[in-house]
Amino acid sequence: MRVNNSKVRIPARLELGDTIGMVAPSSPFDHQAFQLGIAVLEKKGFRVTVPDNLFSEKGYLAGSDKQRALQLNDSFANPAIKAILCARGGFGALRILPFLDYDLISRNPKILIGFSDVTALLAVLYFKCHLMTFHGPVATSLGCAPSETQNAFFKAILGKGALQIKSPQPICLNPGIVTGPLAGGNLTTLCHLVGTAFAPDLSDHILLLEDRGEATYRIDRMLFHMKLAGCFDNLAGLALGTFEGCGPTESVYTIVKNIFKTKDIPIAGGFEIGHGTQNLTVPLGVRVEFDASHGLLTYDQFN
Repeated sequence: MRVNNSKVRIPARLELGDTIGMVAPSSPFDHQAFQLGIAVLEKKGFRVTVPDNLFSEKGYLAGSDKQRALQLNDSFANPAIKAILCARGGFGALRILPFLDYDLISRNPKILIGFSDVTALLAVLYFKCHLMTFHGPVATSLGCAPSETQNAFFKAILGKGALQIKSPQPICLNPGIVTGPLAGGNLTTLCHLVGTAFAPDLSDHILLLEDRGEATYRIDRMLFHMKLAGCFDNLAGLALGTFEGCGPTESVYTIVKNIFKTKDIPIAGGFEIGHGTQNLTVPLGVRVEFDASHGLLTYDQFN
């Protein structure tokens, strides 16, 4: 799937008092952590709506595939809901892709936020519906998130004008500056899209990658698999978020340098995006200037 970036649907930013709908597209979740996330949203001035079946459990899934897909379809169809926040990642978002109503979603663009397993939705709704999505905290991580993460979350969904994400300790693996749409998210989830009808075409995109709990040899295997599949053939740049519990970060960077040694594209790590202590919210699907030398992702006005 390839996107004509001039046709990307940019959802309206939120106003205080708007309603945010909750969905659980993946795994069951901690109810206390979820309520803490709700409290943060309500304290900020938003209304929150929770579907009756949000707390369903079916083994390692938060309900049946069709039930979880229906939550998302209904949330996009409901005009009272202005943004959709996922309760948790985990596992299962891939399973609902065949049951989503992509025409309905395309007709009702609105903010969708999540990360980790939610990457499947962020990527597919961007590439299939041309919808700008947001890689950021889920409800169960928002409540206990540091203030910088919470502030970045609200700035992205409320903000107007420029937005810049700066790495506190930039790790430049290959210098350069490039402009293009940002895409990606969780490496494991993206890798599992390869070879399916939902696999994204990353040509001319800046790819964002992060992960958690994957041994370095698995990082190597997934990246090499994507390379063999041609996913990186026309990539414009590579921005690396956190690789929490994936062994020494230097080892991950060594793998990346080896995989991309024949490609002269800007590559930088150190972005506080993903499963680390901080998880800064970034829009996916709109143009960003990526400065690998200084660890900067700078958006023009995108509202």
